[in-house]
Amino acid sequence: MSNMWQISVPGSTANLGPGFDSIGLGLSLYLKLTVSIQDRWEIIHLDDNGPKEFELEEHLLYVIAKKIADQYGKQLPACRVEMASELPLARGLGSSAAVIVAGIELTNQVCDLGLTVQDKLNLSSQIEGHPDNATASVLGGLTISSMNENGVVDTFHFNDIDASFVVYVPDVELKTSESRSVLPEQFERAYAVNASANANMLAASLMARDFERAGRYMEADLFHEPFRAKLIPQYTEIHEAAKANGAFGTALSGAGPTLISIIPTAIAHDFVNAMKNQFPEHQIILTKADEYGVQVKFERLLQK
Repeated sequence: MSNMWQISVPGSTANLGPGFDSIGLGLSLYLKLTVSIQDRWEIIHLDDNGPKEFELEEHLLYVIAKKIADQYGKQLPACRVEMASELPLARGLGSSAAVIVAGIELTNQVCDLGLTVQDKLNLSSQIEGHPDNATASVLGGLTISSMNENGVVDTFHFNDIDASFVVYVPDVELKTSESRSVLPEQFERAYAVNASANANMLAASLMARDFERAGRYMEADLFHEPFRAKLIPQYTEIHEAAKANGAFGTALSGAGPTLISIIPTAIAHDFVNAMKNQFPEHQIILTKADEYGVQVKFERLLQK
C-alpha cells in the first residue's frame, strides 16, 4: 500500500480596487497537487503554469515545505509532487500565494503537524507579507483581513458571494515588485482619508452583498490603481467596454496585469462573448467565488 494526498488550492484576486493588501477573494481557478512519499524529491509540472527549468532547492513549493518543516522541528520526507495549475504566473491571480498555501499543507500532511486554520492563515500571510491572497486561498470566499506586527492574522470571512467574475489575462507578466515600485511612499492626509473611505465602503458593500455598489467602489481606488494603470495593457479600454456591457465594476486583480470585473450572473454568457470579441489578445475567463479554500483528499492506493 502507498499513501497519496491530493491538495487543491484556489487562486485569488486581491484588493478589488481600494481594499489594498487586506481584501481577498478566492476564485474557482485552482492549483492542484498530487503528493506521494518516495525515496527522492520530484516535482513535475503538468502544464505551462510553472517554471520550465528549476533547481529543486529554489522551487517555491519545496522552499516553503522545507521552511515549515524546519520551523516545527520535523524532517521533511522526499515526495513526488505532480502540479496542475489554472493560475498563470505573475498575472495577479495569486499563483505564488496558492503555492505557499500548498507548501504549508503538504508539510502539514506528510509531517503530521496538525495545523489549525489560524496557523495556516498566520504562516501563509507572514510568508506573503500581507494577508489578502493568502487568506483567500486558505479559506475561499471573501476575506477582509489585517496582520499585526507579530504576524497574527485577524479575518472576517464570508461565503455565498452570489455574483460572477470575469478576468482578463494579458500575455505579459508583471512582477509584484515592479508594480509596487511605482507607488508613492506617502499620501497627504485628505487624500488618505478619501482613499480609506472608499476602501471602507467597498468592504461594507461586499459584506452586504450589494454588488452594484461594490462595483462602483471597485473603480474608486486611490491607493494604487492610478499609479499602476500605465503598466496595464488596455486598462482604460477594458474598463469602458466592461461598463458598457453591463459590469458592476472593474479593477486590477492584485498588482495586475490581469483585470477583473464583477458582473450579474444573468448576463455572464453574453458579457463574456462581447468582451472576447473586443479583446481577442486577452485570455478572458468567467469564474465565481470558491467556497471551500484549501482542500485535502487522502487516498490509499494499491501498488501495481
